[in-house]
Amino acid sequence: MKLRVTHETRYDYAPAVETAQHLAYLRPLSARGQELLAYTLQIDPSPARTVQAQDVFGNTRCFFSLQTPHTALTVVARSVVVTVASSPPASRISWEQTRELFRYRSSLRFDCANEFVFASPFVPRQSEFADYARPSFAPGASVLAAAQDLMQRIYSDFSYESESTEINTPALEALAQRKGVCQDFAHIMIACLRSMGLAARYVSGYLLTLPAPGTVKLQGSDASHAWVSVYVPDLPAGERWCDLDPTNNRSGWHSPGEDYVTLALGRDFSDVSPIRGVIHGGANHTLRVGVTVQAVPDENQSKSQPQGQTSSPTIDIN
Repeated sequence: MKLRVTHETRYDYAPAVETAQHLAYLRPLSARGQELLAYTLQIDPSPARTVQAQDVFGNTRCFFSLQTPHTALTVVARSVVVTVASSPPASRISWEQTRELFRYRSSLRFDCANEFVFASPFVPRQSEFADYARPSFAPGASVLAAAQDLMQRIYSDFSYESESTEINTPALEALAQRKGVCQDFAHIMIACLRSMGLAARYVSGYLLTLPAPGTVKLQGSDASHAWVSVYVPDLPAGERWCDLDPTNNRSGWHSPGEDYVTLALGRDFSDVSPIRGVIHGGANHTLRVGVTVQAVPDENQSKSQPQGQTSSPTIDIN
């Protein structure tokens, strides 16, 4: 599936910001069932310096600095990606065997998945997560079957409520209240998996949504999404992470489905926040974010747009 993503972020400041430094994670990955065809990043006002680099997890991040006073900042990322859905290959390794692989031994060969076993800023080690996870981890169950059962339980036990939590709401609080948004569900599931000694990572991205029947999809009506990857060590190298989305109860190997776009991978949200930074001035600010995910028709289909829907912006290959 070919998907076009537009992610627009706007800050308005009062008083003006004198100088600022920002870090953006807005370039989709090109790996594991997803190919990035085009990407542009527009920043207004124009930054004094821009540096693009790869972080320790393989994500592309963009640092930019603003050295002149400004009362607004607009960042627009436009991407075109091709995604491919695939079913998980057969895996028989148990979750106990997987856990033992991460126990420290002096002769143990390093595996980069070890980075995703320990606590992180948004995913603490708390006994409550192990208590919730334990019913999914029957003795001898495969690591993938146990993770999928945990995903299904979170999907059934929790309510999605868009204003029930904030970005910095602790995962333990969301676990207690049994409600939240995709970020909360991802952090809870990661905490549960790590509490059982498994490697789990946070995935940020987008999900194609469809408008209600008889209506036109509004520009900017989508939102960023988040889900989870669990490590399955008995599979071939490069194919050992399975994606699970507890918000929608969907799982897959390269992603939960071809209607998902993977943006970045990390230990939790703090590693892959779309935009963060440090500003001098701007004591008060407002933030507006608009995301649009659209399926791109095949070339042999009609090029006309549905009535009432505007044409998508041109994207340059970068």
